[in-house]
Amino acid sequence: MSFLNPLILLGVLGLGLPILAHLLNRFEVKRTDWAAMRFLNRSVRVRSRQIKLRDIILLIMRCLALLLIVFALARPATRNSEGLLASLGEKRAAVVIALDASFSMQHKEGASTRFDKAIEKAGTIAEGIRPGDPVTLVLLGAEHRVIVQNAAFDPDHFGEVLDSLEVTDEPLDIDGLPRKLKELAADLKAPQKEIYIITDMQEQDWKPRSVWLNASFKDLAAQASVFVIPVGNGSENLAITGLELVSGVLRKGTSARYRATVRNNGASVVQQVRVSGLINNISVDVKVIPSIAPGTSESVSLFIPFRDAGPVRITAELGEDALVADNARRAVAVIRDKVAVLCVEGSSEGADGSGGLLAAALRARGNSTGQEDLEVQSVSWVNLPGQELEHFDVVILANVPDITAEQAGLLEGYVREGKGLIWFAGDLVKANVWNQRSTRAGTPLLPAVIEEAMRSSDAMGVGRPLDPSMTDHPVCRPLHSLPNDLLSETRFHKLMRVKPLATSAKVLTLAGSDSAVLLEHSLGRGHVFMFTTSAGTAWNNMAVTPVFPMLLQQMVTYLTAREFEMPRMVGDSLSLSYMDQPDTTDAVFDAPSGDTMTVPVREYRGQHVALLDNAREAGFYLARVNLQAAGMPIAVNVDTRESNVKSIAPQEAEDSLKGTGVLIASSAEELVAGTEAARKARSLWRMFLIAGLAFLVIEGLLAEILFRRASTGGGTTNGLE
Repeated sequence: MSFLNPLILLGVLGLGLPILAHLLNRFEVKRTDWAAMRFLNRSVRVRSRQIKLRDIILLIMRCLALLLIVFALARPATRNSEGLLASLGEKRAAVVIALDASFSMQHKEGASTRFDKAIEKAGTIAEGIRPGDPVTLVLLGAEHRVIVQNAAFDPDHFGEVLDSLEVTDEPLDIDGLPRKLKELAADLKAPQKEIYIITDMQEQDWKPRSVWLNASFKDLAAQASVFVIPVGNGSENLAITGLELVSGVLRKGTSARYRATVRNNGASVVQQVRVSGLINNISVDVKVIPSIAPGTSESVSLFIPFRDAGPVRITAELGEDALVADNARRAVAVIRDKVAVLCVEGSSEGADGSGGLLAAALRARGNSTGQEDLEVQSVSWVNLPGQELEHFDVVILANVPDITAEQAGLLEGYVREGKGLIWFAGDLVKANVWNQRSTRAGTPLLPAVIEEAMRSSDAMGVGRPLDPSMTDHPVCRPLHSLPNDLLSETRFHKLMRVKPLATSAKVLTLAGSDSAVLLEHSLGRGHVFMFTTSAGTAWNNMAVTPVFPMLLQQMVTYLTAREFEMPRMVGDSLSLSYMDQPDTTDAVFDAPSGDTMTVPVREYRGQHVALLDNAREAGFYLARVNLQAAGMPIAVNVDTRESNVKSIAPQEAEDSLKGTGVLIASSAEELVAGTEAARKARSLWRMFLIAGLAFLVIEGLLAEILFRRASTGGGTTNGLE
């Protein structure tokens, strides 16, 4: 026998109080004899023996009643399912029901989704729970949310809670699942603890972690009976896994090419896949992918026209299939009327020709028409102090020998406010001065420390080309469309050897070498790009190849973006930054579902920011500085790793969890049978409580009867005398 509240057994010591009182009553402090008592001595001796026997019987019954009540409060239980005590006990258990609410549970198989089936399974489990038993209900996702915790089970209320539950757009955090369930089970007090995990057992979640899960569930099964209830069996699903800006400029009257990537996560070939491109929920382009083989991805180009300035919502969308949540991919673009670029040349004469080449590359278009929406101004570096930087969106420094400490501070503040800076090396650059001026308080202005110029050509004087296996950084995407032979025509004869900072990333490198050609890092709300080569033809031939205009225009587009244009994932935090001190203490975020959330504005790293933790819905959020202000959309997408909805087969699941003590219950019959077999513990507290109360009642009745008899007997004795 075990006790859930063993400390209460100390109450048994209280049984000594009535015994002590009884013993004290036996002592007579003073005895006085008087003449009339001698006639009663014989009668009193007979009566005293009867009174002592009555008191002892009543004392024993009272003590036994108190003992039984103390035992009941200590919550006794037995795990032996046989014997007299087990037959008198009750089958009671504390239950934890964990419902997988990740977005793969939206996968529809027939008329119902996996989540619908999970709710039905939870209802079946609830039928085996007795009223009053402690119950915990938790929704599993990126953040496991406890809906009901250690509450006395009420069938009607629990049914209402189940009906109100909804599946989320979150992925499943399976790594934190065993720990969370162990915490919830430890909070329950019952002779029998049961944990039911209702999930689709996605292969991509469970299979790679089979060894780790095996050990975790074995530890969990030592604390409670664990049941895993699979509810998924289909695997067909298409998902849009990417939507990226490939080329074009985000300005009024232009078009941009976006790349939408569709993956077939199923086991069958899917044909005639229709992909629509939408801007502000209006379809502007439609492409059809002839076929997508199982387990592969295909991409299409969607051309999005921008007719008006301002923020726009861009969506790539599939037709309806078994899982709707991943059929759309979203992005936000802020379309400008014009973009202003300041090109600062390193010499007043423009000896390397970089100024003219930069302006020509920025204005170049495939249709040979000018870019009236792009304003490019070129100045010598000696005239930089007279420029008002706030009038420009991007500043390009080409072969600038040095800058003053004041100019370095102005450029740092310029970038931190959300503007862009592009830096080119050259023969005139003074490395020591740049390193000193670039490194001020906080993060350095440039993403690398400049060391020295070096030759990158071979013994024949042939320059080295770019590495064709470049990253998928947004500025590199137009270069991916170039054939390798055209890309290899860009040759670099000379570079600056640099030491990248820990906060920087290499964007372009030389073929056969780790030498960086282009680096990037963020500074406040803006970004800085650093070329280790020149913008003119002194160190390379890049400026006279298609690479230069494609790369430079894409960099300007990237730098003129804002932080809210970068898509977020479900579970990420959403932020709204303020340029200056706001005149309000709260910002407002409107969720895709229509819910409005008020978020306090805080100062963070010298900026004022409103931060919404954990975006739980996929779609377009609207961030507003206050309720009356116009909003800025923020795109939030699902984590498409969850889109591979294939589930582990029941037999495979049983094999992987073999020896852990976990039962896989694929059917209602297996679930009921498993529960009956596992529920061996018997609760005895009710039996002890009823017995204790019964003894109290019997003791009270017996005391009343004996008292009346004693009163009647006493009267007879006096009459005889």
